[in-house]
Amino acid sequence: MKHVLVAIAVMSIAACTSLPATPPARASVVDVMVLGTYHMGNPGADLANAKADNVLTAPRQQELAALADRLAVFRPTAIMVESQSPRADFLDLGYPEFTPEQLANDPNETIQIAYRLANRLGISRVYGIDAQNGEIDFFPFERIESFVEQNGPAGLLDDVMAPLNEMVSEFEKAQESRTVSQLLAIQNDPQTIGTIHRNFYYSLLKLATAAEPAGAALNYGWYARNAIIFSKLDAVSQPGDRVIVLFGSGHAYWLRHFAEETPGFRLVDPLPYLDTQAPASDFTANGS
Repeated sequence: MKHVLVAIAVMSIAACTSLPATPPARASVVDVMVLGTYHMGNPGADLANAKADNVLTAPRQQELAALADRLAVFRPTAIMVESQSPRADFLDLGYPEFTPEQLANDPNETIQIAYRLANRLGISRVYGIDAQNGEIDFFPFERIESFVEQNGPAGLLDDVMAPLNEMVSEFEKAQESRTVSQLLAIQNDPQTIGTIHRNFYYSLLKLATAAEPAGAALNYGWYARNAIIFSKLDAVSQPGDRVIVLFGSGHAYWLRHFAEETPGFRLVDPLPYLDTQAPASDFTANGS
């Protein structure tokens, strides 16, 4: 199963000159920072796959250490990652085996960002809260393909994929001059996230007949996956927690929505904790 996670930078992002203070605590509220990311290890799991450069090089490792410095200011008490834990308490299975030596040989973003930060701050609560297909197909793109093949219009899938392929090329070019923190800042701009959702997911809603609502099926499957993810976050969060949720950037729209709208939670903007000085002409496509 492949799915699309894209990010488009279409706006100016104000320069960040200093890091914010930790948000004031509210005893009954869980602060949630949704941090969308691209896939640093190039798993090739998305419909449009950009090639991430090597984050194991000395310069990228310095950038990731600086990113950890910035995120540490938030003082997270728990970190949620894109893995599926079989445990009843959803604790991530990989983190207990983590050693700092892994940072030199494993480019996966969970290790490079989440495990690095948890180890630095002495956080033991790293949870794997992802959800995979079960009763619901979370990303039935094959239904989109079948619908277009049977109903047209001809060339529609090419039209859908063309801007995604263009974004892949621009992401790869952006890596030449942008730090990891700058790339993440572009991906995590709220306007960018909304643009992605409207331009891809909601544009597919028109692909429907009375017998086959293919575009709607993809949209409700993607909603369902993220709803289950957030329900796991809810289950393991404690009053007063400060949570970082590190997932592919395509999850950001719905996870931010749930953090904003669910009673007892408060969405925290990640941009003040990132380097936002990258120009708005940059964008990324490769998260999941």
